[in-house]
Amino acid sequence: MIIFVNLCNTDIDECAHPAKYHCYGVCKDTQGSYQCTCHPGYESDDPRTGPCAPKFPLAAQISIGVIGGTLVIALVAFIIIIRKEKRKTREFYEKNGGLTLEKAKVIKLFKKEELKPILRSSNLIGKGGFGEVYKGVVDNILVAVKKPISGNVLENKQFANEVIIQSQVIHKNIVKLIGCCLEVDTPMLVYEFISKGSLHDILHESEKREPLNLDVRLSIIVESAHGLAYMHSQAHTKILHGDVKPANILLDDNFVPKISDFGISRLIAVDKEHTANVIGDMTYMDPVYLQTGRLTEKSDVYSFGVVILEVISRKKATHSDNNNLVTSFLECHKEGKKATELFDKEIAIAGDLELLDTLAGIAVECLNLDVDQRPSMTNVVARLLTLNRSRVL
Repeated sequence: MIIFVNLCNTDIDECAHPAKYHCYGVCKDTQGSYQCTCHPGYESDDPRTGPCAPKFPLAAQISIGVIGGTLVIALVAFIIIIRKEKRKTREFYEKNGGLTLEKAKVIKLFKKEELKPILRSSNLIGKGGFGEVYKGVVDNILVAVKKPISGNVLENKQFANEVIIQSQVIHKNIVKLIGCCLEVDTPMLVYEFISKGSLHDILHESEKREPLNLDVRLSIIVESAHGLAYMHSQAHTKILHGDVKPANILLDDNFVPKISDFGISRLIAVDKEHTANVIGDMTYMDPVYLQTGRLTEKSDVYSFGVVILEVISRKKATHSDNNNLVTSFLECHKEGKKATELFDKEIAIAGDLELLDTLAGIAVECLNLDVDQRPSMTNVVARLLTLNRSRVL
C-alpha cells in the first residue's frame, strides 16, 4: 500500500531555525509562517532583513539618562533637606520650650509656615534694637508679629515660663499676647494689633502727630499707670517692665493706651532681684538701676515719671544731651518755680495750669533719686484718679 503525505499541510517552527529564517528582533511562530518584530523602543524597516535600531539616537538616550539621573539625585537631595529641616524645626521647638507650652495650653503655638506670609518687607511696621514688628492677619485676626534679633530674648529655659506669665496678663491697658512660634532659632511672639501705633509717634513724629487735648493726655497717663500698677501688684506674678517709655505705650482708635514690649522683662523672685545685664532705654532708665543693676518696681516708676513729662511738654526726653527735659523740670522744682514755660502751649491755658503743675509734681516725685521716696504705681494711680475726678467735676 502506498501512503501519500500532504507536505503542504506540515507546519514547522521557523523560529527554531534562525539560520534559515532570519529575524533580528523577536521571533514568534505562526501557522504556516512566523512573525518578526523589534523589541520595545527599537525599530526597523523589516526586522527579517535588517537589524533593529533604537528609536532615539544615542545622544538623545545619553541626554535622557543624564537628566533622569540628575532628577533622581535632586529628588533624593530634596528629601534629605526636607528631613533635615523637619528635624531642625523640631529641635528648635523643643529647645524653645514647646513641650512645656503644649502642656500649659495657655496660648496658640503657631507653625512657622503660618507666619511666613506676614514676614515680608511690605508688612514691616516697626524696627528697633529688640527686633522687627510685622502687621498681618492670622485666623482672621489682625496681629502684630514680633521677630526678635537673635540673642535678644531670654535664655531658652526661661522663655516658656516668660510666655506663660505674659499669657496670664489680662488687662485692658496691656497688649494681649495671642501666641508664639517656636519652630525657629529665635522665637517669634504674636500680639493683638493696636491701630494708632505708639504714644511716641503720636507725640513727636510729624506724619503721625495728632492734636491731643489735656483730657486725652490725662486719660493716657491715668490708664498707662493702671497697666503698670496691675503688672506690679495685681498680676498672678509680679512683673517688672524694665523699659517703660512712650514707644512702648500703644494707642487704639479711641486713644486707650496699652503697655507693650515687656517681653524683655524678668520674672523677679524675692531672692533674685538682680539682673545679669542692664536692660532698657538709657533715656528713661532709673539712674539707681543703672548703677546697681538692681531692677525693682521703683525702676519702672522712675521711667513713668519721664513719660508724664513728655506727655505734658510734648518734648522728647533724650539721653545724649544729659536729658534736658528731666533736668529742666527738676531744676524748676528745686528752685520752687512754676514749670509753665515747659508745658506744651497747646494745653497750657490759664484754667489748666494748676492741674499741669500737679502732674509735673507727681512726675518729679517719681524721679526722686532716693528710691524709697518714690511713690508706688498704685499710689500714682490713686492720685491721678483724684485729679481726673476733679477734672470731670
